[in-house]
Amino acid sequence: MKTDRSQRDRGFRGVTSSMLRFAALAATCVLLGGCVETRFESPLGDNIESCDVNWKGLWLAEDAVTRKPDDDGALYVDEECRFHVLDQTERGAPLKPIHVPLNYVHDGGNDYLVVSDVQLKGLVKLPAPHAVSPAPEKSFFFARYRVRGDRLEVFEVDSERVAKLILDAKIEGTVDKSSNELHVYVRGNRRQMLEIVRTHAIFADKPLHLRRSDQSVEAYEKALLARQRKETK
Repeated sequence: MKTDRSQRDRGFRGVTSSMLRFAALAATCVLLGGCVETRFESPLGDNIESCDVNWKGLWLAEDAVTRKPDDDGALYVDEECRFHVLDQTERGAPLKPIHVPLNYVHDGGNDYLVVSDVQLKGLVKLPAPHAVSPAPEKSFFFARYRVRGDRLEVFEVDSERVAKLILDAKIEGTVDKSSNELHVYVRGNRRQMLEIVRTHAIFADKPLHLRRSDQSVEAYEKALLARQRKETK
């Protein structure tokens, strides 16, 4: 079946803006023509884990005010703790699980996500960090998260804040800004990355909200396709 590009773009925007925006920013850059991103030279410390059992299950985006589920995408962490974005290439098409190897860091009572641009290659095509020479083999995206029962809050990096820290010489890095783009690259080793999140308020004040569904992936897909078929009649 031929994929409708406009439908696929809308699907990626839904996933990007509501689900994995902290990591798949490059999809927004490519599809919407503007970009705000922060990448880090090194991972976040040495104590990095490949699983947080609190993430297991099906997660749906949730509007912070109405608490209604967002139909633009879903995340699923299976029993083996593998993280998947459930992508729909076009309305009415089956869901396609895209595996993204997330990593987790726990430090000082805070929980963080770490993912490299290399790990995101199955989800989006990422260019090298902007205006960084020589281009590194890989760079990293961070986010802070908080699990409260069946509610998950993900706090993105605030690129404007990080850019100001660099310009004020409080941390090392580069800033490249134009009218509709902001590319921030933070330099440092693993220890320095950990010190940055301990010392500076680099994350947004308002989180992305997700809720854990009691549905199976199969039941969610069936209900989603049934509703979409009904809407097209």
